Amino acid sequence: MKTSWISIVTILLIAFGSVATAGAAVVGQTVGYTHDGVQLEGYLAYDDAATGKRPGVLVVHEWWGLNDYARSRARQLAELGYVAFALDMYGKGKVTRHPEQASEWMKTVNRDVEGWRARAAAGLAILRDDPRVDASRLAAIGYCFGGATVQQLAYAGAELKAVVSFHGALVPPPEPSSVDFSGSILICHGADDPFAKPEQVQQFLAAMGKTRLDWQMVFYGGARHSFTNPEADQVGMEALRYNARADMRSWQDMRQLFDEVL
Repeated sequence: MKTSWISIVTILLIAFGSVATAGAAVVGQTVGYTHDGVQLEGYLAYDDAATGKRPGVLVVHEWWGLNDYARSRARQLAELGYVAFALDMYGKGKVTRHPEQASEWMKTVNRDVEGWRARAAAGLAILRDDPRVDASRLAAIGYCFGGATVQQLAYAGAELKAVVSFHGALVPPPEPSSVDFSGSILICHGADDPFAKPEQVQQFLAAMGKTRLDWQMVFYGGARHSFTNPEADQVGMEALRYNARADMRSWQDMRQLFDEVL
């Protein structure tokens, strides 16, 4: 019998020790909003058994669009006690499994850096303004295209305690000496990611080394691009492979950082 990626995520949740406590009930709901005239639809997840304001975590999807995988990560975060909002970078209903279409949508967004940052900031505002959220304790995580997006939020000086990029494109700060971000940056990177050439990695490290940012980069041996997504192997791209060990370790690295700063 074929095992679904949802089942795999459930198994990993148990392994991570992040299953919801007794009585907890994670609620998920769609949230419509607009940016620059585009109708967007995100996904908010929280534990309705919790009381008081909680830290909020923004989730930015892969280049496929806001799909079930991004929603599942928002729910995982909610089970850990956060309010999570999976934003929409493309537009309501724009989700695909075709790399060509995904690439086209991604390039439409990231060719305009200021617009890219503004679209992400619009999603962050939804999270920040939620009545359950402590706006002084916010973080953002992203996968693939979303990883690059949260790096852009940091470079734009977003009021975040931390950003975490999972197998995201490496985005060197445009002007290392002028970046004004007081939060922490964690880059979770597959050591065998063919989308990041060795020279690109070195350029990124050199640029980050010139900043005063609080940053760290963790390499996971044997991990390719999209190593956290259990469906990565089904896409038909050699560069994309799920790696359960790297998935588990990177999630734990994120949790350790959040425990520290949130």
